[in-house]
Amino acid sequence: MLFTKMHGLGNSFVIFNQLDAAMEYQDYHQLAQIVSNVNFGIGSDGMILICSSNSADFRMRIFNEDGSEGENCGNGLRCVAKLLVDHKYITTSPFTIETLGGVMSVEVEDDDEKQVQYVTVDMGEPALLKNRIPMQGDPCTIAMNEPHSFGGDIYRLTCVSMGNPHAIIFVDDVNEVPLDKIGPIIEHSDLFPERINAGFVHVKNSREMDYRVWERGSGITMACGTGACAAVVAATLNDMLDRHLPITVHLPVGDLTVRWDENGHVWKRGKATYICQGELMIDTNSISSTIKEDDEKGGN
Repeated sequence: MLFTKMHGLGNSFVIFNQLDAAMEYQDYHQLAQIVSNVNFGIGSDGMILICSSNSADFRMRIFNEDGSEGENCGNGLRCVAKLLVDHKYITTSPFTIETLGGVMSVEVEDDDEKQVQYVTVDMGEPALLKNRIPMQGDPCTIAMNEPHSFGGDIYRLTCVSMGNPHAIIFVDDVNEVPLDKIGPIIEHSDLFPERINAGFVHVKNSREMDYRVWERGSGITMACGTGACAAVVAATLNDMLDRHLPITVHLPVGDLTVRWDENGHVWKRGKATYICQGELMIDTNSISSTIKEDDEKGGN
């Protein structure tokens, strides 16, 4: 199984291109766990499949580290767009990529050697109602700065779906948040029947914010593109930012530019980077058994 490993601001993915030939191995949920495992696989935050689509130019499927399938992934979209253009699967820009969260429009910017440097994605309109997150409570209301108890402490949540669900929490210093402890508590709370991504945000001024994230199904990651978009939407709703201005979102290893436009669409611009290419050759039966035993012991 030939693969390409890429990252968007440190958020890494093992990508399998199924446009030329479909993989024989079809248990994608198990395969995602295998390839994401740093000891027995390749090591990543998740797995991406590039497929053909009946409703867009291409289709992207994203699987988290725990094998669950996600609806959307902003960093993954940039990686897929770069790979498709660099390898001449498409020569026009913008073009469209289908996800479980909807069809996304992407536009690329080349360098002098015709390699993609930046990718801008139209992430569509955010969903705010609780039944769209989904979240317990009145389905036709919005969770905006809403207090809830997690781990014995009160956190005020603003919840946004960018095709996948995000709980945004504003703090004075994102680096002081015990993300490894509070992240899984929020993710698995009964408030969220399909679990949730937990993002912590410090708004520095009207044009900048810091952001850290615990991702549903993957844990702490270096970046989350949909989460950065949700953070800008949440901060705007809470009157911390001016609508329509481009906002620089500082993540642990780099920046994204996000803008919530006058038509209600959220735009995200950033880089995507190759790490390596190779061929995956593993005994899936023995490895999956080892991963299962590791999970039952509690992992690392």
